[in-house]
Amino acid sequence: MARMIPPPRSLATGVGALPHTDPKQACDDVLFLFPEFPYIPTLPDRSQLESIVFNDSEQLPGRMICNDRLLFDSTRDQTGAMEKVYMDYVEGNFQDYGLHKEYASAFIEMMSRRLPGVVVLKCQVTGPVTFGMQVVDADKRPIYYDSQLADVLSKMIALKARWCEQEMRKNTGVCETVVVLNEPYLASLGSSVVPVDKETVRAGWDDIAALVEGGLGIHCCSNTDWEFVLDLNPSLVSIDAYATAKEFLLYSDAVISYMERGGIVAWGIVPADTKLFVTETTDSLYDRYLAIRSQLCARMPEKLFDAQSMITPSCGIRFADREGSLAIMGAAKEISRRVRKTAGPV
Repeated sequence: MARMIPPPRSLATGVGALPHTDPKQACDDVLFLFPEFPYIPTLPDRSQLESIVFNDSEQLPGRMICNDRLLFDSTRDQTGAMEKVYMDYVEGNFQDYGLHKEYASAFIEMMSRRLPGVVVLKCQVTGPVTFGMQVVDADKRPIYYDSQLADVLSKMIALKARWCEQEMRKNTGVCETVVVLNEPYLASLGSSVVPVDKETVRAGWDDIAALVEGGLGIHCCSNTDWEFVLDLNPSLVSIDAYATAKEFLLYSDAVISYMERGGIVAWGIVPADTKLFVTETTDSLYDRYLAIRSQLCARMPEKLFDAQSMITPSCGIRFADREGSLAIMGAAKEISRRVRKTAGPV
C-alpha cells in the first residue's frame, strides 16, 4: 500500500509533458505557476528519448531501438540481465536505475534547485502496464503478456521510482514526494480486444508500492475500472476530468471511500489539447469543476472534498507552444485560486 501524502487542499499542479525544449525555462515556468506543489515535466520535443516509455527504458534488459521503435530482443538470452533486476530489487539496490540528462533533462535541471517552500514535489515514470504494452518482442508480442517479463518490468520501475524520490529529497530539500505512474493503458482493463489481467496489474503495483517510501500515484487519462484502481490505494489518482468525469463519477461510492482514506484526486478539468482549450473559458471550466464538486458533496463533506482534491490539466501538454502551455497551466492555477478563496480554510 502506498503512503498517503499531506492533503493538497485544492492546490493546482501540472501533468507530464510540456512543449518546451529548454529544461531551465520549463522548470522556471512550473515553479512560477505551482510554487507549493510543483511537478517535474518531461520534454519529449527535445528528443525521442524523452518521450513516454523511452525516457524510462535505459535499464530495460534486452532493450533495442530500431526504426524509432522500442523493442525487446527475445532472440538472445536475457537471463543474466533479468536476474540482476531481481537481485537489485530484493536488496534495494536502486542506484543503477537513475535518470540521465539525455532521457530526462528537466528532472536533472530540477535537481539543481533548492525548493524550501514546496509542500510536495511530483514526478512521473512510465507505469508497467503502459511500458509493457508498448514494447514488443521479436514476434511483435507485447512483453507485458510474458509473465516473467512483466514481473521484471514492475521491479525495474520500482527501482527507478525509488531512485527518483531519493534524488528529489536529497537535492531539492523537499520532505514530501509523490511519484506518479503514467498509465494510459489501464484503459485496457476489462477490454476483450487488448486484455490486461487485473492480478498482473495488482502484483506489479504491489511490487512498486513496497519499495517506494514516499507517495505513489497513478495517472490515467482514459476511462478504466476505477473501482479496481482506487482499491489499489494509490496516494493520488490523476484523471482527465474534462472528458471522463461522468464515467469516473459512476464510481462515486469508491471515490468517496478513497478520499475518506486519505486518497487525493487530481481533477484534470483543464483540457491539455489546445483545440479543446480554446473553446472554453476559465469561467466555463470553473463551472464544470463546481458541478463535479456539487455532485460528490451531496454525499460527502465539502471540507473533505476540498482537502483531498487538486486541479490540473487533463494530461501532458504536448501539442502547443510555450505560450499555449502557460495558458493551460494558468487556467488550472486560477481555478484553484477561486476554489480555495470560496472554500476558505479546510
